[in-house]
Amino acid sequence: MEHSNTPQQEKQQSNRFTYWLKTSITARMLMVGFLVIVLLIPLSYINVLIKERSYRQIDVVNEINEKWGSNILVYGPVLKLPYKTYSEKTTYNEKTKTYIKETETHINYAYIFPEKLDVVSDVKSKSMYLGNFESAVFTSDFKITGEYKTSDLTSKDIKNEDIVWDKASILFKTTNLKGIKTEIAVKLNGIVYNFETNFNDNSNYKNRLDELETGFIDQEILKGSFTFNMQVVYDGSEQIQMIPVGKTTTMTMTSNWADPGFIGAYSPNDETRSINQEGFKVDWKVLSINRAFSQLYLNKIPNLNQFAFGTKFVVLVDEYQKSERSSKYGFLVIGLTFLIFFLIQTMSKIHIHPFQYLMIGLALTMFYTLLVSISEHSNFLKAYLVAGISVVTLITLYSKSILKSLKFSAFIGISLSALYAFIYVIIQLENYALLVGSIGLFLILASVMFVSRKIDWHND
Repeated sequence: MEHSNTPQQEKQQSNRFTYWLKTSITARMLMVGFLVIVLLIPLSYINVLIKERSYRQIDVVNEINEKWGSNILVYGPVLKLPYKTYSEKTTYNEKTKTYIKETETHINYAYIFPEKLDVVSDVKSKSMYLGNFESAVFTSDFKITGEYKTSDLTSKDIKNEDIVWDKASILFKTTNLKGIKTEIAVKLNGIVYNFETNFNDNSNYKNRLDELETGFIDQEILKGSFTFNMQVVYDGSEQIQMIPVGKTTTMTMTSNWADPGFIGAYSPNDETRSINQEGFKVDWKVLSINRAFSQLYLNKIPNLNQFAFGTKFVVLVDEYQKSERSSKYGFLVIGLTFLIFFLIQTMSKIHIHPFQYLMIGLALTMFYTLLVSISEHSNFLKAYLVAGISVVTLITLYSKSILKSLKFSAFIGISLSALYAFIYVIIQLENYALLVGSIGLFLILASVMFVSRKIDWHND
Protein backbone atom coordinates (compact mmCIF):
# COMPACT_ATOMS: atom_id res chain seq x y z
CA MET A 1 0.00 0.00 0.00
CA GLU A 2 1.48 3.36 -1.09
CA HIS A 3 1.67 6.27 1.32
CA SER A 4 1.71 9.85 0.04
CA ASN A 5 3.15 12.77 1.96
CA THR A 6 0.65 14.88 3.80
CA PRO A 7 0.63 18.69 3.31
CA GLN A 8 2.18 19.05 6.74
CA GLN A 9 5.06 16.73 5.80
CA GLU A 10 5.61 18.52 2.48
CA LYS A 11 5.73 21.84 4.32
CA GLN A 12 8.27 20.45 6.76
CA GLN A 13 10.43 19.16 3.89
CA SER A 14 10.21 22.54 2.17
CA ASN A 15 11.19 24.30 5.37
CA ARG A 16 14.16 21.96 5.82
CA PHE A 17 15.32 22.67 2.25
CA THR A 18 14.95 26.44 2.75
CA TYR A 19 16.82 26.20 6.03
CA TRP A 20 19.59 24.22 4.30
CA LEU A 21 19.91 26.89 1.61
CA LYS A 22 20.16 29.59 4.26
CA THR A 23 22.59 27.87 6.60
CA SER A 24 24.64 25.50 4.43
CA ILE A 25 28.00 26.81 3.22
CA THR A 26 27.94 24.28 0.39
CA ALA A 27 24.52 25.49 -0.76
CA ARG A 28 25.69 29.10 -0.77
CA MET A 29 28.84 28.17 -2.70
CA LEU A 30 26.79 26.32 -5.33
CA MET A 31 24.39 29.23 -5.60
CA VAL A 32 27.19 31.80 -5.99
CA GLY A 33 28.96 29.63 -8.59
CA PHE A 34 25.74 29.21 -10.55
CA LEU A 35 25.12 32.99 -10.58
CA VAL A 36 28.66 33.66 -11.79
CA ILE A 37 28.08 31.27 -14.71
CA VAL A 38 24.72 32.92 -15.47
CA LEU A 39 26.36 36.37 -15.55
CA LEU A 40 28.78 35.15 -18.22
CA ILE A 41 25.84 35.49 -20.65
CA PRO A 42 25.54 39.31 -20.41
CA LEU A 43 29.35 39.55 -20.36
CA SER A 44 29.50 37.69 -23.67
CA TYR A 45 26.95 40.08 -25.17
CA ILE A 46 29.03 43.02 -23.96
CA ASN A 47 32.10 41.57 -25.71
CA VAL A 48 30.05 41.28 -28.91
CA LEU A 49 28.97 44.92 -28.49
CA ILE A 50 32.59 46.05 -28.12
CA LYS A 51 33.62 44.14 -31.25
CA GLU A 52 30.72 45.62 -33.22
CA ARG A 53 31.71 49.14 -32.18
CA SER A 54 35.36 48.46 -33.07
CA TYR A 55 34.28 47.22 -36.53
CA ARG A 56 32.25 50.40 -36.86
CA GLN A 57 35.41 52.35 -36.06
CA ILE A 58 37.29 50.54 -38.83
CA ASP A 59 34.51 51.32 -41.31
CA VAL A 60 34.46 54.99 -40.37
CA VAL A 61 38.27 55.29 -40.57
CA ASN A 62 38.18 53.67 -44.02
CA GLU A 63 35.49 56.16 -45.03
CA ILE A 64 37.70 59.06 -43.88
CA ASN A 65 40.68 57.65 -45.74
CA GLU A 66 38.73 57.07 -48.95
CA LYS A 67 37.62 60.70 -49.00
CA TRP A 68 41.07 62.10 -48.26
CA GLY A 69 43.41 59.55 -49.84
CA SER A 70 44.51 56.00 -49.08
CA ASN A 71 47.86 54.34 -48.32
CA ILE A 72 50.85 55.27 -50.49
CA LEU A 73 53.27 52.81 -52.09
CA VAL A 74 55.90 54.27 -54.44
CA TYR A 75 57.52 52.00 -57.03
CA GLY A 76 59.92 53.35 -59.61
CA PRO A 77 60.92 54.84 -61.91
CA VAL A 78 61.69 51.88 -64.16
CA LEU A 79 63.15 52.02 -67.67
CA LYS A 80 61.06 49.99 -70.13
CA LEU A 81 63.26 49.05 -73.08
CA PRO A 82 61.83 47.04 -76.02
CA TYR A 83 63.98 44.54 -77.88
CA LYS A 84 63.53 42.05 -80.71
CA THR A 85 63.65 38.30 -80.51
CA TYR A 86 63.35 35.89 -83.38
CA SER A 87 61.86 32.48 -83.98
CA GLU A 88 61.66 30.21 -87.01
CA LYS A 89 58.38 28.91 -88.32
CA THR A 90 58.12 26.09 -90.85
CA THR A 91 55.14 25.99 -93.23
CA TYR A 92 54.24 23.61 -96.03
CA ASN A 93 53.58 25.06 -99.49
CA GLU A 94 50.92 23.02 -101.31
CA LYS A 95 51.82 24.40 -104.74
CA THR A 96 55.56 23.74 -104.60
CA LYS A 97 55.21 20.72 -102.33
CA THR A 98 58.06 22.04 -100.20
CA TYR A 99 58.62 23.23 -96.63
CA ILE A 100 59.39 26.90 -96.21
CA LYS A 101 61.19 28.32 -93.17
CA GLU A 102 60.17 31.79 -92.10
CA THR A 103 61.74 34.00 -89.45
CA GLU A 104 59.26 35.76 -87.16
CA THR A 105 60.15 38.87 -85.16
CA HIS A 106 58.75 39.40 -81.65
CA ILE A 107 58.86 42.49 -79.48
CA ASN A 108 59.66 41.89 -75.83
CA TYR A 109 60.56 44.28 -73.03
CA ALA A 110 63.40 44.63 -70.61
CA TYR A 111 62.68 46.39 -67.30
CA ILE A 112 65.75 48.12 -65.91
CA PHE A 113 66.02 49.64 -62.42
CA PRO A 114 68.16 52.73 -61.70
CA GLU A 115 71.70 52.61 -60.36
CA LYS A 116 70.90 55.29 -57.81
CA LEU A 117 67.56 56.29 -56.29
CA ASP A 118 67.17 59.08 -53.75
CA VAL A 119 63.79 60.01 -52.25
CA VAL A 120 63.06 62.95 -49.96
CA SER A 121 59.55 62.98 -48.47
CA ASP A 122 58.21 65.95 -46.51
CA VAL A 123 54.99 64.89 -44.77
CA LYS A 124 52.48 67.30 -43.22
CA SER A 125 50.22 65.21 -41.00
CA LYS A 126 47.05 65.84 -39.03
CA SER A 127 44.19 64.02 -37.34
CA MET A 128 40.85 63.95 -39.11
CA TYR A 129 37.61 63.11 -37.30
CA LEU A 130 34.24 61.80 -38.36
CA GLY A 131 31.98 61.83 -35.31
CA ASN A 132 34.07 60.37 -32.49
CA PHE A 133 36.44 58.42 -34.73
CA GLU A 134 39.97 59.55 -35.63
CA SER A 135 42.28 58.78 -38.53
CA ALA A 136 45.79 60.00 -39.38
CA VAL A 137 45.91 61.78 -42.75
CA PHE A 138 48.72 63.70 -44.44
CA THR A 139 49.98 65.58 -47.48
CA SER A 140 53.32 64.23 -48.66
CA ASP A 141 55.70 65.97 -51.06
CA PHE A 142 58.00 63.43 -52.75
CA LYS A 143 61.17 64.56 -54.51
CA ILE A 144 62.67 61.64 -56.43
CA THR A 145 66.10 61.83 -58.06
CA GLY A 146 68.57 59.29 -59.36
CA GLU A 147 70.77 58.03 -62.14
CA TYR A 148 70.79 55.38 -64.86
CA LYS A 149 73.89 53.85 -66.40
CA THR A 150 74.21 53.07 -70.08
CA SER A 151 71.77 50.30 -70.92
CA ASP A 152 73.56 47.05 -71.67
CA LEU A 153 71.57 43.87 -72.29
CA THR A 154 74.43 41.73 -73.60
CA SER A 155 74.50 39.86 -70.27
CA LYS A 156 71.02 38.60 -71.22
CA ASP A 157 72.14 37.55 -74.74
CA ILE A 158 70.42 40.53 -76.33
CA LYS A 159 72.41 42.22 -79.06
CA ASN A 160 72.67 45.98 -79.11
CA GLU A 161 71.25 46.15 -82.65
CA ASP A 162 68.12 44.29 -81.51
CA ILE A 163 67.19 46.98 -79.00
CA VAL A 164 64.44 49.29 -80.23
CA TRP A 165 65.91 52.49 -78.82
CA ASP A 166 63.27 54.86 -80.17
CA LYS A 167 60.41 53.04 -78.39
CA ALA A 168 61.75 53.16 -74.83
CA SER A 169 59.74 54.71 -72.01
CA ILE A 170 59.76 55.27 -68.23
CA LEU A 171 57.31 53.51 -65.90
CA PHE A 172 56.20 54.68 -62.48
CA LYS A 173 53.90 52.57 -60.30
CA THR A 174 51.96 53.79 -57.31
CA THR A 175 48.87 53.31 -55.21
CA ASN A 176 46.45 56.13 -54.45
CA LEU A 177 46.18 57.84 -57.84
CA LYS A 178 43.13 59.57 -56.40
CA GLY A 179 45.32 61.37 -53.86
CA ILE A 180 47.85 62.82 -56.34
CA LYS A 181 47.61 66.63 -56.27
CA THR A 182 49.87 67.61 -59.19
CA GLU A 183 50.59 66.49 -62.73
CA ILE A 184 53.49 64.03 -62.79
CA ALA A 185 56.45 64.38 -65.12
CA VAL A 186 60.02 63.16 -65.10
CA LYS A 187 63.08 65.09 -66.26
CA LEU A 188 65.72 63.02 -68.05
CA ASN A 189 68.93 65.02 -68.45
CA GLY A 190 66.75 68.14 -68.21
CA ILE A 191 64.17 67.04 -70.82
CA VAL A 192 60.61 66.78 -69.46
CA TYR A 193 58.42 63.73 -70.18
CA ASN A 194 54.85 63.60 -68.88
CA PHE A 195 53.29 60.45 -67.45
CA GLU A 196 49.97 58.99 -68.55
CA THR A 197 47.94 56.28 -66.85
CA ASN A 198 47.94 52.70 -68.10
CA PHE A 199 44.56 51.29 -67.03
CA ASN A 200 44.86 48.27 -64.77
CA ASP A 201 41.62 46.40 -64.11
CA ASN A 202 41.88 45.38 -60.48
CA SER A 203 38.96 45.32 -58.03
CA ASN A 204 41.17 45.87 -54.95
CA TYR A 205 41.27 49.62 -55.36
CA LYS A 206 42.78 50.49 -52.00
CA ASN A 207 46.02 48.48 -52.47
CA ARG A 208 46.16 48.57 -56.25
CA LEU A 209 49.44 49.47 -57.94
CA ASP A 210 48.54 51.62 -60.93
CA GLU A 211 51.02 52.08 -63.74
CA LEU A 212 52.02 55.41 -65.24
CA GLU A 213 54.10 55.58 -68.43
CA THR A 214 55.79 58.33 -70.40
CA GLY A 215 55.86 58.69 -74.16
CA PHE A 216 58.87 57.52 -76.13
CA ILE A 217 62.22 58.84 -74.93
CA ASP A 218 64.83 60.50 -77.13
CA GLN A 219 67.12 57.62 -77.94
CA GLU A 220 70.21 59.80 -77.65
CA ILE A 221 69.57 60.04 -73.90
CA LEU A 222 69.69 56.26 -73.56
CA LYS A 223 73.06 55.87 -75.28
CA GLY A 224 74.88 57.16 -72.20
CA SER A 225 74.36 57.53 -68.48
CA PHE A 226 71.56 59.95 -67.57
CA THR A 227 69.98 61.48 -64.50
CA PHE A 228 66.32 61.83 -63.64
CA ASN A 229 64.25 63.84 -61.20
CA MET A 230 60.54 64.09 -60.52
CA GLN A 231 58.14 65.39 -57.89
CA VAL A 232 54.83 63.93 -56.65
CA VAL A 233 52.47 65.46 -54.08
CA TYR A 234 49.96 63.11 -52.45
CA ASP A 235 47.05 63.36 -50.05
CA GLY A 236 47.18 60.05 -48.20
CA SER A 237 46.45 58.28 -44.94
CA GLU A 238 47.86 55.78 -42.47
CA GLN A 239 51.15 54.82 -44.15
CA ILE A 240 53.82 55.61 -46.76
CA GLN A 241 56.06 52.94 -48.28
CA MET A 242 58.45 52.58 -51.18
CA ILE A 243 60.16 49.69 -52.93
CA PRO A 244 63.98 50.04 -53.11
CA VAL A 245 64.45 49.53 -56.85
CA GLY A 246 67.73 51.49 -56.98
CA LYS A 247 70.99 49.63 -56.80
CA THR A 248 71.57 52.07 -53.98
CA THR A 249 68.32 53.43 -52.52
CA THR A 250 68.03 56.17 -49.92
CA MET A 251 64.93 57.78 -48.47
CA THR A 252 64.68 60.66 -46.01
CA MET A 253 61.32 61.38 -44.38
CA THR A 254 60.39 64.29 -42.15
CA SER A 255 57.00 64.87 -40.57
CA ASN A 256 55.20 66.73 -37.76
CA TRP A 257 53.58 63.45 -36.59
CA ALA A 258 54.80 62.49 -33.11
CA ASP A 259 53.93 58.77 -33.16
CA PRO A 260 55.44 57.03 -36.20
CA GLY A 261 55.70 53.29 -36.60
CA PHE A 262 58.36 52.01 -38.98
CA ILE A 263 57.17 49.09 -41.08
CA GLY A 264 58.29 46.83 -43.88
CA ALA A 265 61.45 44.98 -44.77
CA TYR A 266 64.01 47.59 -43.63
CA SER A 267 64.41 49.74 -40.54
CA PRO A 268 65.64 53.35 -40.59
CA ASN A 269 69.17 54.20 -39.51
CA ASP A 270 69.43 54.36 -35.72
CA GLU A 271 72.28 56.89 -35.76
CA THR A 272 70.28 59.59 -37.55
CA ARG A 273 66.78 58.79 -36.24
CA SER A 274 65.11 61.71 -34.47
CA ILE A 275 61.63 61.43 -32.87
CA ASN A 276 60.03 63.88 -30.44
CA GLN A 277 56.73 65.62 -29.72
CA GLU A 278 57.34 68.00 -32.62
CA GLY A 279 57.60 65.18 -35.16
CA PHE A 280 60.29 62.94 -36.60
CA LYS A 281 63.09 62.78 -39.14
CA VAL A 282 64.47 59.43 -40.31
CA ASP A 283 66.37 58.03 -43.25
CA TRP A 284 66.93 54.64 -44.85
CA LYS A 285 69.71 53.27 -47.03
CA VAL A 286 69.22 49.99 -48.90
CA LEU A 287 71.93 48.42 -51.05
CA SER A 288 71.35 45.87 -53.80
CA ILE A 289 73.07 43.27 -51.63
CA ASN A 290 70.38 43.84 -48.98
CA ARG A 291 67.51 42.70 -51.21
CA ALA A 292 66.80 39.49 -53.07
CA PHE A 293 65.93 40.82 -56.51
CA SER A 294 67.82 41.83 -59.63
CA GLN A 295 68.34 45.17 -61.38
CA LEU A 296 67.03 43.82 -64.67
CA TYR A 297 64.01 41.72 -65.62
CA LEU A 298 62.86 40.46 -69.00
CA ASN A 299 59.20 40.37 -70.09
CA LYS A 300 57.70 40.81 -66.63
CA ILE A 301 58.59 42.30 -63.24
CA PRO A 302 57.76 40.01 -60.32
CA ASN A 303 55.74 41.22 -57.36
CA LEU A 304 58.22 43.08 -55.16
CA ASN A 305 55.80 44.44 -52.55
CA GLN A 306 57.35 42.27 -49.84
CA PHE A 307 60.50 44.44 -50.03
CA ALA A 308 58.66 47.71 -49.37
CA PHE A 309 59.52 49.79 -46.31
CA GLY A 310 58.29 53.01 -44.79
CA THR A 311 56.27 54.62 -42.01
CA LYS A 312 52.88 54.04 -40.47
CA PHE A 313 51.24 57.08 -38.91
CA VAL A 314 49.90 55.53 -35.73
CA VAL A 315 46.85 56.75 -33.83
CA LEU A 316 47.88 55.59 -30.36
CA VAL A 317 44.50 55.84 -28.64
CA ASP A 318 42.41 52.78 -29.34
CA GLU A 319 39.58 52.90 -26.82
CA TYR A 320 37.87 49.76 -28.09
CA GLN A 321 40.99 47.66 -27.72
CA LYS A 322 41.36 48.82 -24.12
CA SER A 323 37.66 48.24 -23.44
CA GLU A 324 37.94 44.73 -24.88
CA ARG A 325 40.97 43.97 -22.70
CA SER A 326 39.08 45.32 -19.68
CA SER A 327 36.02 43.16 -20.39
CA LYS A 328 38.20 40.03 -20.40
CA TYR A 329 38.62 40.57 -16.66
CA GLY A 330 34.83 40.66 -16.13
CA PHE A 331 34.72 37.07 -14.90
CA LEU A 332 37.50 37.86 -12.41
CA VAL A 333 35.74 41.00 -11.10
CA ILE A 334 32.39 39.25 -10.64
CA GLY A 335 33.98 36.17 -9.09
CA LEU A 336 36.11 38.11 -6.59
CA THR A 337 33.23 40.45 -5.65
CA PHE A 338 30.92 37.50 -5.03
CA LEU A 339 33.70 35.85 -3.04
CA ILE A 340 33.95 38.91 -0.77
CA PHE A 341 30.19 38.90 -0.15
CA PHE A 342 30.29 35.13 0.40
CA LEU A 343 33.04 35.41 3.01
CA ILE A 344 31.23 38.27 4.79
CA GLN A 345 28.01 36.26 4.74
CA THR A 346 29.73 33.14 6.06
CA MET A 347 31.75 34.84 8.78
CA SER A 348 29.06 37.25 10.02
CA LYS A 349 26.01 34.97 9.57
CA ILE A 350 24.28 37.69 7.52
CA HIS A 351 21.78 36.31 5.03
CA ILE A 352 22.12 37.51 1.42
CA HIS A 353 19.38 36.46 -0.97
CA PRO A 354 20.32 35.07 -4.42
CA PHE A 355 18.39 37.96 -6.00
CA GLN A 356 20.69 40.40 -4.23
CA TYR A 357 23.75 38.58 -5.58
CA LEU A 358 22.19 38.83 -9.05
CA MET A 359 21.64 42.59 -8.71
CA ILE A 360 25.26 43.06 -7.64
CA GLY A 361 26.45 41.00 -10.61
CA LEU A 362 24.34 42.99 -13.09
CA ALA A 363 25.73 46.23 -11.64
CA LEU A 364 29.24 44.92 -12.26
CA THR A 365 28.42 44.09 -15.90
CA MET A 366 26.99 47.60 -16.37
CA PHE A 367 30.53 48.91 -15.80
CA TYR A 368 31.55 47.73 -19.28
CA THR A 369 28.60 49.22 -21.15
CA LEU A 370 29.24 52.52 -19.37
CA LEU A 371 32.94 52.27 -20.22
CA VAL A 372 32.35 51.68 -23.94
CA SER A 373 29.65 54.34 -24.35
CA ILE A 374 31.52 57.04 -22.40
CA SER A 375 34.90 56.32 -24.04
CA GLU A 376 33.35 57.09 -27.45
CA HIS A 377 32.90 60.68 -26.27
CA SER A 378 35.94 61.05 -24.01
CA ASN A 379 39.34 59.51 -23.38
CA PHE A 380 39.67 56.08 -21.81
CA LEU A 381 40.90 57.28 -18.40
CA LYS A 382 37.93 59.59 -17.87
CA ALA A 383 35.52 56.90 -19.06
CA TYR A 384 37.11 54.34 -16.75
CA LEU A 385 36.93 56.71 -13.76
CA VAL A 386 33.29 57.65 -14.38
CA ALA A 387 32.19 54.05 -14.94
CA GLY A 388 34.24 52.75 -11.99
CA ILE A 389 33.10 55.40 -9.51
CA SER A 390 29.46 54.94 -10.57
CA VAL A 391 29.50 51.17 -10.13
CA VAL A 392 31.55 51.16 -6.92
CA THR A 393 29.25 53.80 -5.37
CA LEU A 394 26.13 51.90 -6.42
CA ILE A 395 27.33 48.56 -5.01
CA THR A 396 28.67 50.17 -1.82
CA LEU A 397 25.33 51.84 -1.09
CA TYR A 398 23.45 48.67 -1.99
CA SER A 399 25.68 46.55 0.27
CA LYS A 400 25.04 49.02 3.13
CA SER A 401 21.32 48.26 2.88
CA ILE A 402 21.69 44.48 2.75
CA LEU A 403 24.58 44.03 5.19
CA LYS A 404 23.38 46.63 7.71
CA SER A 405 26.99 47.47 8.46
CA LEU A 406 29.02 50.54 7.52
CA LYS A 407 32.22 48.61 8.18
CA PHE A 408 31.41 45.84 5.68
CA SER A 409 30.07 48.20 3.00
CA ALA A 410 33.19 50.40 3.30
CA PHE A 411 35.37 47.31 2.98
CA ILE A 412 33.52 46.28 -0.19
CA GLY A 413 33.87 49.79 -1.66
CA ILE A 414 37.61 49.85 -0.94
CA SER A 415 38.09 46.31 -2.30
CA LEU A 416 36.24 47.11 -5.56
CA SER A 417 38.19 50.34 -5.99
CA ALA A 418 41.48 48.50 -5.53
CA LEU A 419 40.38 45.76 -7.95
CA TYR A 420 39.41 48.24 -10.70
CA ALA A 421 42.63 50.18 -10.14
CA PHE A 422 44.62 46.94 -10.42
CA ILE A 423 42.90 46.03 -13.72
CA TYR A 424 43.50 49.53 -15.12
CA VAL A 425 47.23 49.20 -14.38
CA ILE A 426 47.34 45.83 -16.16
CA ILE A 427 45.55 47.30 -19.20
CA GLN A 428 48.11 50.11 -19.49
CA LEU A 429 51.06 47.75 -19.23
CA GLU A 430 52.29 45.77 -22.22
CA ASN A 431 55.59 44.03 -21.55
CA TYR A 432 54.90 43.53 -17.83
CA ALA A 433 51.14 42.88 -17.90
CA LEU A 434 51.48 39.12 -17.35
CA LEU A 435 54.01 39.54 -14.56
CA VAL A 436 52.01 42.18 -12.67
CA GLY A 437 48.76 40.28 -13.21
CA SER A 438 50.24 37.03 -11.89
CA ILE A 439 51.68 38.73 -8.80
CA GLY A 440 48.38 40.51 -8.14
CA LEU A 441 46.34 37.32 -8.41
CA PHE A 442 48.79 35.52 -6.12
CA LEU A 443 48.37 38.23 -3.48
CA ILE A 444 44.58 38.09 -3.83
CA LEU A 445 44.64 34.31 -3.40
CA ALA A 446 46.91 34.61 -0.36
CA SER A 447 44.54 37.17 1.21
CA VAL A 448 41.50 34.94 0.65
CA MET A 449 43.31 31.95 2.14
CA PHE A 450 44.32 34.02 5.16
CA VAL A 451 40.81 35.39 5.78
CA SER A 452 39.07 32.05 5.28
CA ARG A 453 41.39 29.97 7.44
CA LYS A 454 39.14 30.25 10.53
CA ILE A 455 35.90 29.32 8.79
CA ASP A 456 34.51 26.00 9.99
CA TRP A 457 33.82 24.33 6.65
CA HIS A 458 32.68 21.12 8.35
CA ASN A 459 29.77 22.81 10.14
CA ASP A 460 27.46 22.39 7.15
